[in-house]
Amino acid sequence: MTTVTLQADIKAKWPQGQSSYSPGSPEELAIIGIDLLVKELGTQAAQAFIGQIFEKYPADYRGAQERD
Repeated sequence: MTTVTLQADIKAKWPQGQSSYSPGSPEELAIIGIDLLVKELGTQAAQAFIGQIFEKYPADYRGAQERD
């Protein structure tokens, strides 16, 4: 399996506050993105948006595989 690492500094601001994030993996980035989507759109709209992304992939998609 391929390992993806990230080097990013994300600063997010909204009327009620702000946050800084430094994700190191796609999983951490996804958690941050989902959290910000829920803050922006609300739970149901964020779920619908994420559902549209999953529609692009077959249910059994296994992600990027390392090649021999």
